[in-house]
This record gives sequence, structure tokens and C-alpha cells, in this order.
Amino acid sequence: MDWIESIWVAIPALLIGFVFLVKGADWFVDGAAGIAEKLRVPTLIVGLTIVSFGTSAPELATSIISSTQGSGDIAIGNVLGSNITNILLILGLAAVICPLVVQKSTLLFDFPVLLVTSVLVLLLGGFDGYLGALDGWIMFILSLAYMGFLVWYAVRESKKQTEFKGIDTSHPIAIFEENGEKEPKKGFSAWYENMKEKFWFLIVITVVGLALVVVGALFGVIPAAKEIARGFGISEKVIGLTVVAIGTSLPELVTCVVAAKKGETDIAVGDIVGSNVFNVLRTLGLSAAIVPLAFSSSFVIDGLIALGAAVLLAVFGYMKNHKIQRWGGIVMLACFASYYVYLFATQL
Repeated sequence: MDWIESIWVAIPALLIGFVFLVKGADWFVDGAAGIAEKLRVPTLIVGLTIVSFGTSAPELATSIISSTQGSGDIAIGNVLGSNITNILLILGLAAVICPLVVQKSTLLFDFPVLLVTSVLVLLLGGFDGYLGALDGWIMFILSLAYMGFLVWYAVRESKKQTEFKGIDTSHPIAIFEENGEKEPKKGFSAWYENMKEKFWFLIVITVVGLALVVVGALFGVIPAAKEIARGFGISEKVIGLTVVAIGTSLPELVTCVVAAKKGETDIAVGDIVGSNVFNVLRTLGLSAAIVPLAFSSSFVIDGLIALGAAVLLAVFGYMKNHKIQRWGGIVMLACFASYYVYLFATQL
């Protein structure tokens, strides 16, 4: 749906599209989680399912719609680029703000799953040059299995604790709650919080939030990204790996930076690890299951860089004291800058 025919229209449309994606995902999570709470669904399960889907909604919508419109390069580039951005840029920034603590469960389970997932997409895509329906369903089923494991593990851990806040929050979709007393909200925020007590309002913001995500991807981000690629003579692959990837990673960026500032660094690491796993298994899996995606040889290089970023993160995590120090964050940011130099140098 390429209604954008000017670079001057494309840039503001892209920005508006990102706002729709991020705000839509936020409203969808608020509404769906509120409905689940009204229906007495355990908070733990809400965090491991609804919040999980909501935080990855921007990548999910962008990649699926891109694949159905024949823009497979944007779909794959969005996922690989988001994974690289999540680790090297977002965790790099978070580590510079405050050293990141890596929890035991992340070291035992999540890091190995992330590494295996990063290798899997390379094997499936690089083997025959495309991700077919079978590949997609394999990845999606694995995402369900991983989520099932997280639910089982979280339920088991919850039985060992007297209250929810004692649960290991290193898992990607743990609900982020501020510690201590919250300042009373005023104005629109106060009205919004009060309205969330009404069931009908929760339904409205759930539907509106989901609609904003779809509209933001369908009419904003995707056509704008295509026009920007054409206008600047840059491939859709590079636009997907850079502009679209950063834009769809905004929820993770905000979550991790805020978490780092508050010292909740276990959430910062866990959010990124889980987001990257679900980006590949669920987002790319569903996209390929709907429409087969060409996996060019150049994507193999980007996949290797994504794998390298995952390895770098794991190495820092397994080091003494299991902390990603500020110097580690600087190294990750330097690697991110080098990757962008490489991307644009190959376009010249």
C-alpha cells in the first residue's frame, strides 16, 4: 500500500507510524492485561503471554505486513536489525548508565536459547536461500514451547516465594513494577488510570491499541521505509536493518533505559534476551509461515553479526560477578557504530 510518493511525506509518515506502533502496543498491553485481571487470570500468566505479545507487537506487525506485501527484505531486516540494535545499542546504553546484573536463570536458560535461536535462523535461511512455510512453522512452534517453559518455570518459582516481587525477573516478559510509593498522577494520567477500572474502557483501548499497531505499520512505517529507500538509493534491506529496526525497538529502548536508571538491571537484560528470542521464533516464524521469505547471502552476514552480538552479550554475562560493566557497554556501542559504518559503506 505505497500511498507515499515523496521523501518529504515519507519522513513524517515514518515518525507518525512509529508513534502509532509504540503507543498502540502500550494501550494494547494495558487493555488486555486489565481485561485478564478482571477475569481473574493470574498476573504471572498475563506477564508471560499478553505482555510478551504486546512488547513485540511493533516488530510483529511490521514484519508480517511487509512479508504479505512482498517486502521480505524489510521483514527479515527488521528482525535481524532489531536483535542487533537491542543488544549492541540498547543494552550498551543501559550498561553505560548502570552495570547490568545477569541473573542465574538467564545464564542457565535464556542465554543458551538465544544462542541456539541465532544459529537456527542462519541454518534455516542459509541452507536453501529462503525461509519457507515449514521453516516458519518450526520456529513458531518453538516459540510456543519456549513460552510454555517460561510459564512452567515462573509458576514453579512463584511457589517458592511468598509474594510475586520475589520471583526472578530476569525473564523477558516479567512485568515491570516500580519499587516504593508512586507519586500521585494528575491530569490525563490520573483520568486514564481511573478509566482503566472500567471493563468497557479496557476493551476499547485493547481494540484501539491493536488497530494503531496495524495502521502504523501498514500506512506509516512500511510505505515510508520503501519511499526513503527509493529516495536515497538505499536498499530495503538496509532500511529494514537500520531505520525500521531502531523504530520498532523503541519499547525495549525505553524499558531498558528506565530500568537501568532505577537499578532494575536484571529486567533490562531479561527484556532484551526474550525479545530477541521471540523476534526470531515468533515474528520471523509467523512471517515466513504466511509468505516464504527470500534469505539472500547478504542476510547471512547480518545473521552472523546478530549471532556475534549474542555471543558478546553471553561472554560479558558469564564473566566474573555476572555483570555487564560500563566498559562492556562501551564495547557494545563501538561494535554497533562499526556495524552501521559497514552497512552504509557497502551501499556506496
